[in-house]
Amino acid sequence: MEALSNLSPWLHFGQVSAQRVVLEVRRYGRRWPQSVDVFVEEVVVRRELADNFCFYNKKYDRVDGAYEWAQKTLREHAKDRRPYLYSRGELEAFRTHDKLWNAAQFQMVSEGKMHGFLRMYWAKKILEWTASPEEALATAIYLNDRYELDGRDPNGYVGCMWSICGIHDQGWKEREIFGKVRYMNYAGCTRKFNVPKFEIKYNPKRCDDEDGNRKRGGD
Repeated sequence: MEALSNLSPWLHFGQVSAQRVVLEVRRYGRRWPQSVDVFVEEVVVRRELADNFCFYNKKYDRVDGAYEWAQKTLREHAKDRRPYLYSRGELEAFRTHDKLWNAAQFQMVSEGKMHGFLRMYWAKKILEWTASPEEALATAIYLNDRYELDGRDPNGYVGCMWSICGIHDQGWKEREIFGKVRYMNYAGCTRKFNVPKFEIKYNPKRCDDEDGNRKRGGD
């Protein structure tokens, strides 16, 4: 989760160009070819796809801006029973049963960023824990735009649309709530990175306790 360029805000606000970034990164292509390829895929291909989607689709931030198959499957499963239901306020204040999700939300609120892989899990859980796909998408976009340093950006809108509405993705095995939209779970995250370490680092309660101790120590 530390493998980030941290360039998103600079690209978003136009303080550095994607072209300049790619030219600099490609200088290291022989030494780290796979890392360079993945980075260029994100900063050029995925970024251009996001710009294109938001420019040509006036419903880029709405469920009815998704592909027909995704709209259909989300409608069919909109009334499926949710295992948990959280209000926007509870989600914003990282008050869920999921320690990883809470940690991700806390990182976003406190640092203004979240790793792209974790942001997918974060948004998909909002779909799982809210009353409808429309509410889920609106909540994810609201939180992303309010707290991410690179919020209000095509990458953010498409990231939420990919996670909740299957944009730039395909249909998968049908399941409750998600229908044919790609599913992600906690176990999958544990195979990608050190989840317990991340949960400890961004535990909202621990950070609050440490902040309180610092304040008391300075009195």
